Amino acid sequence: MSERRSAQRPQVLSNAAIAAWGIGLVLLGLISIIALWVLVSSTGPEAGTRLDAIRTAFSIVLGGGGAAGLLLTARKQRSTELDIEIKSHDSAVARVTELYGRAADQLGSDKAPVRLAGIFALERLAQGNPEHRQTIVDLLCAYLRMPAATSGADDTDPALEREVRETAQLVLTAHLRADEDTAELFWPDIRLNLAGAVLSTFRFTRCRVRRATFAGARFDGAGVFRGAVFEQQADFRSARFTGLADFRRVGFDGQGANFRDALFAGEVDFGTHTETTLTDASATPPADGVRRKWPAGWCEEPDGERHVLVRSGNGSSGSVTVRDSMSRSED
Repeated sequence: MSERRSAQRPQVLSNAAIAAWGIGLVLLGLISIIALWVLVSSTGPEAGTRLDAIRTAFSIVLGGGGAAGLLLTARKQRSTELDIEIKSHDSAVARVTELYGRAADQLGSDKAPVRLAGIFALERLAQGNPEHRQTIVDLLCAYLRMPAATSGADDTDPALEREVRETAQLVLTAHLRADEDTAELFWPDIRLNLAGAVLSTFRFTRCRVRRATFAGARFDGAGVFRGAVFEQQADFRSARFTGLADFRRVGFDGQGANFRDALFAGEVDFGTHTETTLTDASATPPADGVRRKWPAGWCEEPDGERHVLVRSGNGSSGSVTVRDSMSRSED
């Protein structure tokens, strides 16, 4: 960022350029005097005419000196403007750093309301300073990765810490949706690291990120990724889905998705449009009323206490329903 700013900043007139101008003015004066002297000598040796020629030459030199003075004044003014610009930029950077540090301290408070204030302060800071968004997202992700007992040690009510964590989730997902009506709130080109996090009713609907890792994460309640786009990679290795796992119309671009050792314990719906592989993923035996729809070419088969995900061989999507009392349709 600083390199780009310096590359775009106009350069102040150098000392070498000033010296060149001075030498040029001296040469201009000498050449003018000699040329006028020769010109007048060829027309007649009148003293008055020669004197006028010398005066004209000096006028040229003085005019050039005045131009040089204006140039030096402009150089001084531009130098002053650049100093003000640099000081203003440094002041803005210092202000952002101060606000970031203060919000980070709030996020580490033992009081839930203070932590909530820190989350909203970070959100405002990221919205107004795009170059700091990834850093702020990393901080919120780090908070969600910490055990709840550590991040809210002095709270007597676990519901308060749950509220703080769900607020952090909502702030992240709200700014990762590239909807037309909220385009000014979208934070593009973001990387998420929620490895090992415990996420409660995580709704990632229509979110778009460069890459995301949920390796080892636990989704308590629904994990809804419907319509999400992962531009480079999505990592769900060893993730645990305790409730609904909704992956309808998800775009796994780039390197695709990795569900190795992932465990599905509730309802599953990959719809008919999501393409991915479920190598080494597994599922618990479905309870009554649980409906599961796997990607095309995949189905689950009993294997001891768990069901393993295997390729079906016929290219069709595998569906498992136990006393199917509910139905879901692909939008």
